[in-house]
Amino acid sequence: MQCTINPRHAVYAGSFDPVTLGHLDIIARGAVVFDYVTVGIGINPDKQPLFSEEERRSLLERVIASRGLKNVGVSTFSELTVDFARACGAGVMLRGMRTVSDMEAEFTMALANHALAPEVETVFLMASDRFSHVSSTLIRQIAQMGSRDSVAKLQQFVPEEVLEPLMRKVGGTGG
Repeated sequence: MQCTINPRHAVYAGSFDPVTLGHLDIIARGAVVFDYVTVGIGINPDKQPLFSEEERRSLLERVIASRGLKNVGVSTFSELTVDFARACGAGVMLRGMRTVSDMEAEFTMALANHALAPEVETVFLMASDRFSHVSSTLIRQIAQMGSRDSVAKLQQFVPEEVLEPLMRKVGGTGG
């Protein structure tokens, strides 16, 4: 069954383990450009994420709702991102690029996705300069270091809704 592809519907996919202010920046900016954005949480059974699928979905839904982003939804998937986009009816895969070093891998992925689904475009948004160094891996490392001021350090990188669950997950105080 072939579904209708909507060029004003974008999918923004990632692991979001945890969601960062950088992710939220791309989601909010994408919500301005596109009629609808589906945030796709990729589930890889070979990886051990810090947050479960349900926890990541719940955190993202809370963060999106608290920002009033009415044209953004959250879903999970375990197939190729391009197949997920096609199944959602999205005509665009939205990607955030933090640094020039991201460009080669993102370009290669965009070419492969275009070969697999030429009807689905890839659109890149450059990360805002204040978030260009932020990654979920960095966030997990800061949180796991366990210093008393980890929460204060993390406030500049993650939404408020993520702080307490993150610190609880790594055994910190969590507020």
